[in-house]
Amino acid sequence: MIRVEVAFARPDRQEIISLSVEEGTTAVEAVKRSGIVAIFPEVDPESDDMGIFGKVIKNPSAHELRDGDRVEVYRPLQIDPKQARLNRAKKKG
Repeated sequence: MIRVEVAFARPDRQEIISLSVEEGTTAVEAVKRSGIVAIFPEVDPESDDMGIFGKVIKNPSAHELRDGDRVEVYRPLQIDPKQARLNRAKKKG
């Protein structure tokens, strides 16, 4: 068994759930087993982007976790970063 964490955050609340899983468990499996979907119903383990300590995982359903990993579930962007910069520049100018 290995120890991993699953994390998700919204502006108003964040949770980090620790759990023990078998070696060979994937990021998606860990998110499902963590129960974080019961806390944050908007989390969709099958389609949400994920990362390990801030580094994006290209294929979470195939990425096997190692002891001590923290799986981060990412929220979709509300606005394109380029558009956000343009909006801020317009407000200043």
